Amino acid sequence: MSEDNKPNRKQRRAARAEGTLDTSGFLRIADSFIDLANRHNRTVNATQLHMAMLFAAARYSAYVGKTVLDVEDHEDYVKRMTGEFQDFLRQHLADESLARPE
Repeated sequence: MSEDNKPNRKQRRAARAEGTLDTSGFLRIADSFIDLANRHNRTVNATQLHMAMLFAAARYSAYVGKTVLDVEDHEDYVKRMTGEFQDFLRQHLADESLARPE
């Protein structure tokens, strides 16, 4: 997005009031889920926590697909969501800043 097309503060606030996320808001929400996972990871094995998060994401995605988007073709929706996950996963696996804490 060029500087000319970038929404101003008033437009960003209006979009948030309508429930639309800008990049910053999107990342803040994602970070809040990661922070929650990190807190749970103090007492829950990472691999079990990982599966619980995948289960929750799948459950919420199914809810959105069925009740909000009213998708007719479930398999097409599954393929689209799976593709999104694969893209996100590849992006994060390539991120050099993602490393084991010392």
